[in-house]
Amino acid sequence: MNSQLFQLVMNYSLSSVLTKFIHSLDLMVHFQKLSFKRYAMTDSSNRRFDYIIVGAGTAGCVLANRLSQDPSKRVLLLEAGKKDNYFWIDIPVGYLYTIGNPRTDWCFKTEAEKGLNGRSIDYARGKVLGGCSSINAMIYMRGQQADYDHWADLGNHGWGWQDVLPVFRRSESYQHGADDFHGANGELRVEERRVNWEILDAWRDAAEECGIPKIDEFNRGDNFGNAYFQMNQRNGKRWSAVRAFLDPVKARSNLTILTEASVRKICFDDNAIKPTATGVMVRLGDHEQLFEANNEVILAAGAIASPQLLQLSGIGASETLFKHSIQPLIELPGVGENLQDHLQIRTIYSVDNTITLNQRARTSWGMALMILEYFLHKTGPLTMPPSQLGAFAKTDSNQPTANIEWHVQPLSLDKFGSPLHRYNAITPSVCNVHPTSRGQVTLRNQDPNSAPLIQPNYLSTEEDRAVAVAGLKFTREIMASPALAPFTPQELKPGAHLTTDEELIHAAGDLGTTIFHPVGTCKMGKDPMAVVDDRLRVHGVKGLRVVDASIMPTITSGNTNAPTVMIAEKGSEFIKKQYRN
Repeated sequence: MNSQLFQLVMNYSLSSVLTKFIHSLDLMVHFQKLSFKRYAMTDSSNRRFDYIIVGAGTAGCVLANRLSQDPSKRVLLLEAGKKDNYFWIDIPVGYLYTIGNPRTDWCFKTEAEKGLNGRSIDYARGKVLGGCSSINAMIYMRGQQADYDHWADLGNHGWGWQDVLPVFRRSESYQHGADDFHGANGELRVEERRVNWEILDAWRDAAEECGIPKIDEFNRGDNFGNAYFQMNQRNGKRWSAVRAFLDPVKARSNLTILTEASVRKICFDDNAIKPTATGVMVRLGDHEQLFEANNEVILAAGAIASPQLLQLSGIGASETLFKHSIQPLIELPGVGENLQDHLQIRTIYSVDNTITLNQRARTSWGMALMILEYFLHKTGPLTMPPSQLGAFAKTDSNQPTANIEWHVQPLSLDKFGSPLHRYNAITPSVCNVHPTSRGQVTLRNQDPNSAPLIQPNYLSTEEDRAVAVAGLKFTREIMASPALAPFTPQELKPGAHLTTDEELIHAAGDLGTTIFHPVGTCKMGKDPMAVVDDRLRVHGVKGLRVVDASIMPTITSGNTNAPTVMIAEKGSEFIKKQYRN
């Protein structure tokens, strides 16, 4: 039996019948994965491909699918992590067992952050096929129209809202069918929640009383309002990028997928007028192997690993490279700069006269019923993402669009992986979706095995500190609304005794943590700090692109997985157009 599930069952003293039932289901899932999830290994006599994709996360899975559609093109997909055959990946609530688990998470940490009162925080990144889509919150959130129109205003042709909306629709398999904003024939499944909570319905009413109207959904260009999040799930199971884009095509003869394949550096022919990427050096087991690319090397390793690999390969700020005894190939000072992330401030309120997950999970029979409901019906709390309910609003009337977002959870805990609290509570987390703070990802040393230095510089601008204070005050306003009065909410964190702006800023530093949305470290554009152009080609070299969330010039309003799918869709089109026979 899977060890995590065994521990869960034993901890709650379930009956022997239930234990045997879940044991049989676990074995069945395990054997299904062995039967249906075989991945091709490379032929040692032929290591030349048309396209080499570095990273099999969200973007990499999309790219592998689209670029291998042409049977005349040989595609290699490299993933440094393991296969996605870990039991807890497919079960939505399994994020509790995958985030912070070295089996599925790189377990990065930030450097000590001044804005977080000197704290270093966990910085989860997927270490498995599917990348972060295999461990994330599953929330399908595109951002807002103004996000993409701003990208276009910066000179990035073809990236405005009207340009990207058809791309979102093309990828999507929407539960309610196609309309002007949604697609029904794509691979990325988008469905509604499969569990209800009285306290969340009441929170929606309270938000409406505070001027945040109820809306049917986000993702139509203007997110102002409150709604239940839609999720990347299919019939109660996580629908990762592997399930959506890789599983259907893994048997293609022109697609090779290697796991536990760590790329050490990009190789170049620097004798030409413009340096040209020719391949990658890869660590496989106890030896290194060169794989060569006829057309392109494509970095899809994410906002942390893509800039790290560029720097290791001699592309970045020469001052940084010399510091680590790396010979500069191309001077691109923007590599690793412009790091942006959404900092969530997790407030906690105790509640009465209702049931939260804290209470449902308190007893062995409560756990037993939740487990049975999931395995019998694929409904209930085990289908929950970290947050089910969201809301967008403005902190002041001068904001052109909604600039703060809430993720509301019918539970409370100290952090992911910690036990639920023994009292009934909810967690309305508020975050600034348009942060002005900018951070960096830089080399720790020249060893590819070393985690890079991650410095988000949270709350480093006056604007971000002001929005943090406003978000906490707005949360208090909602929690004090008549709709929530029957549940007698009491503020536990940050604590009602903290009232001044200075006290609330300090509290934000104590409570703030990432929602795992790093972007921007290889930003798209034409300015001196841009790393790629608007076709995602790395400036100054040939045969090299970056196609992942790192290319965002500015962060989108909300969760970043859906925009990453869109970026990969557009990137694959650019590549296919350039190399069309």
